[in-house]
Amino acid sequence: QVQLVESGGGLVQAGGALRLYCAASGKIDSIATMGWYRQAPGKQRDLVAVIRGERTTYADSVKGRFTISRDNAKNTGYLQMNGLKPEDTAVYYCNAELVIVGKMWSYWGQGTQVTVSS
Repeated sequence: QVQLVESGGGLVQAGGALRLYCAASGKIDSIATMGWYRQAPGKQRDLVAVIRGERTTYADSVKGRFTISRDNAKNTGYLQMNGLKPEDTAVYYCNAELVIVGKMWSYWGQGTQVTVSS
């Protein structure tokens, strides 16, 4: 069974750093695209960053502070978050387009809580 498993969230003080992990488990051919989204209480889920091949895109609010990357050999994606601010507090979700037996499927992780204290 294919799934995305997230880890790495937690509580950190403003100015601190966290690294999120998103691992695709199960039998897959490759990861076509991986993105990170976040959802704060009472707000919609917003795109934080996405990586397609070597191309990355970031929300304006995280540019220069967050870095998205991936390790194709490990089928794992990462979100390095530096200079965290209280407004970064949210549940972070990874989303990936996985190639499985030649077809593309979209999967979501379970979410991981990131809390930044002031």
